[in-house]
Amino acid sequence: MATGGGPRPGVTALGSALGLALLAGGLATACDNSGSVGGSSSGQAGVSPSARTTPAQELCARVVGYWSRKVLDSETYGDYQTMGLSNGQYEILRAVVDDARAVKRRQGAQAAERLIDRRAHEGCADWYRTGGPSNGPWQ
Repeated sequence: MATGGGPRPGVTALGSALGLALLAGGLATACDNSGSVGGSSSGQAGVSPSARTTPAQELCARVVGYWSRKVLDSETYGDYQTMGLSNGQYEILRAVVDDARAVKRRQGAQAAERLIDRRAHEGCADWYRTGGPSNGPWQ
């Protein structure tokens, strides 16, 4: 039996490929999306964030709430297209602002803010329950 000979054919190639795969895997998990070394700031090295979509109903409530606050103290409502609102969202906004103006006069600005949040969510929930911009049922 002879010892000290060269490695068997195929073992070197396998070892090199395995080494490169481990090196690449280690580098991939050591960097987060910002390029920093050592993992992500959330403490979950190698875990990429999942893409999440915001439901249309929630987006509606956010945009209606935003613009309701902007027009609460003005005399006019503005142009719904400039605001990026659909006709249905604009109708919700007008109802919300009308109610918020009355509440602000009687109960103050904080009460009006709470009303805007609540009514924008309620209005958008109702609008999307009946089909939203398509005017058809939810699918």
